[in-house]
Amino acid sequence: MFDNLTERLSRTLKNVSGRGRLTEDNIKETLREVRMALLEADVALPVVREFVKRVKEAAVGIEVSKSLTPGQEFIKIVQKELEAVMGESNSALDLTCQPPAVVLMAGLQGAGKTTSVGKLGKMLCETEKKKVLVVSADVYRPAAIKQLETLANDVGIDFFPSTPDQKPVDIAKAAIEHGKLKFYDVVIVDTAGRLHVDGEMMDEIKDVHATINPVETLFVVDAMTGQDAANTAKAFNDALPLTGVVLTKVDGDARGGAALSVRHITGKPIKFLGVGEKTDALEPFHPDRVASRILGMGDMLSLIEDIERNVDKDKAEALAKKFKNKKGFDLQDFHDQLQQMKNMGGMMGMLDKLPGMSNLPEDVKDKVDDKMFVQMEAIINSMTLKERARPDLIKGSRKKRIAAGSGTQVQDVNRLLKQFTQMQKMMKKMQKGGMKNMMRNMKGMMPGGGMFPR
Repeated sequence: MFDNLTERLSRTLKNVSGRGRLTEDNIKETLREVRMALLEADVALPVVREFVKRVKEAAVGIEVSKSLTPGQEFIKIVQKELEAVMGESNSALDLTCQPPAVVLMAGLQGAGKTTSVGKLGKMLCETEKKKVLVVSADVYRPAAIKQLETLANDVGIDFFPSTPDQKPVDIAKAAIEHGKLKFYDVVIVDTAGRLHVDGEMMDEIKDVHATINPVETLFVVDAMTGQDAANTAKAFNDALPLTGVVLTKVDGDARGGAALSVRHITGKPIKFLGVGEKTDALEPFHPDRVASRILGMGDMLSLIEDIERNVDKDKAEALAKKFKNKKGFDLQDFHDQLQQMKNMGGMMGMLDKLPGMSNLPEDVKDKVDDKMFVQMEAIINSMTLKERARPDLIKGSRKKRIAAGSGTQVQDVNRLLKQFTQMQKMMKKMQKGGMKNMMRNMKGMMPGGGMFPR
């Protein structure tokens, strides 16, 4: 996410020079580079102009704090303005009303609206402990209703049935009445996606909105459409009183133009980011954290939240106990660690949130390939429980069987066993308390040192 913008801004901000104070002359070139970086990231031109103007006004003539260099002071100003452009703080859903709180989802076709309904329902159910009902008022797209029903079953939330011969307004009203009778906290209404902003469909969604009077009207938009996302959101906002935006497919958007344009153009906050295909890949949008990530400073708070949400605490405690009792680290433990990493968005998902990762050389980033972890997991899955507990048993014929079972080559099995041996040695060093030895061992497992081979 934001890879191109992060790389360009990090490189640009390194070049800030000046002594004692920031002047128009010593930031002129840097501001030009920042402007180009934002335009290349497909940020809308009015947003770029306003952003550069505000940074310049804030920076010129400012006395640099004794604890900061001019470059650090300038980066601090850029970060503050990035946060201001995106909304400064997280804007949570406001569900304080007589239950059920109705949430209406609108957007163009193909933006990931139905998937977002399922993800949001799951999030509200698990983190807010709400009783959630979802309903599809999309009577146009084939199998749209069935898609939401399947998704609701997958994530464990309730689905209100509807049929394509019903009117969207009637479907929404019936679902809300059912929600009142059965004491639901939240009813999420999925609407038909529009191919473009056409009058007839906009009139229909206006009718639905007027009838059900939702507490939240969220516009779902594909981040990969860049500044077009902001323009489409504005067109919807002119027709509907939107309360917020859900940006989807953010994991595939290396530019970040939509995230930086939507708030400025619509005046509505981004409330959530869709960061993958999994049903839990929906994150609350925190402008301060995103600004930090864009500037290559990482996002440790989100990483900690990921760990708390996705790490299996029982397995982690069992491994810690095993570790404390100085019992060996086996392939089953290794397998569990790979699964935990996958649940947190893979290695790249974690690296993206660590400070300074934007400075990693490209050839190193290329070696950190999540497909490799999928392959490693497949190889361990092809082993018997006895083999996982005692890797020394895995010799010639067993290696061939494991390779055939996992669709890999014998050399892939050998590589995994070598990496596991390195991990095992590191764990032993940790058990002995030799932190220096462990750090030395870890260097050998970093890109270029054997853990991430091409």
